[in-house]
Amino acid sequence: MKIGILLTGHTPDELAPHYGNYIEMFKTLLSGQDFEFAGYKVVDGEFPASIEECDGWLITGSKHGVYEDHDWIPPLEDFIREAVTLNIPMVGVCFGHQIIAQALGGKVEKFEGGWAVGRQTYDFAGTEIALNAWHQDQVVEIAPGAVTIATNDFCKHAAILYGDRALTVQAHPEFSADFVDGLINTRGRGVVPEEVLEAAIDELDEATASQTIADQFADFFRQERPR
Repeated sequence: MKIGILLTGHTPDELAPHYGNYIEMFKTLLSGQDFEFAGYKVVDGEFPASIEECDGWLITGSKHGVYEDHDWIPPLEDFIREAVTLNIPMVGVCFGHQIIAQALGGKVEKFEGGWAVGRQTYDFAGTEIALNAWHQDQVVEIAPGAVTIATNDFCKHAAILYGDRALTVQAHPEFSADFVDGLINTRGRGVVPEEVLEAAIDELDEATASQTIADQFADFFRQERPR
């Protein structure tokens, strides 16, 4: 099965030499799942020639907001709607979670409650799962027909399921603790409140369930679907 990874943002220049870009992070996250991968830098206007080029699509995180005026966002929303129409599975993470919601009729805002940074715990249908996060924007209204499948007190719609069409999460299973630490020092200082950053630093050594979510992504992609 071939998974196309749609890159919607770039790794900070200071971190890229060590960690690579988000395409590479997702390849690592999903390694061992017997997938092939193709990467497309949609943030730079590089889109697949056809939605049929891959068997499933994954949309990455980004420093950009889905509501911002970028020329690549409207065609990405069109791509999402086409995938839904053709029943080609999609996974979205952070920005990907938000852009899928927006494209399908949900609403995304800069959250008045502020930032979630570092290790967060979420209720996935009664199971507590910890994941690293980095966001201020949130899905505040889900799209018609969508179902919220994970939540916490800070993020109401932390994971969303769109039948067998799309599975999205707000947190970042692809982010290691070291990468979060790097983000704190390259993008966090002076932007995110210091108390939020310090709380994240205090929990950097705590375990997360990234592999659990990676397995869920893989199982979702491999579901049998009518076409």
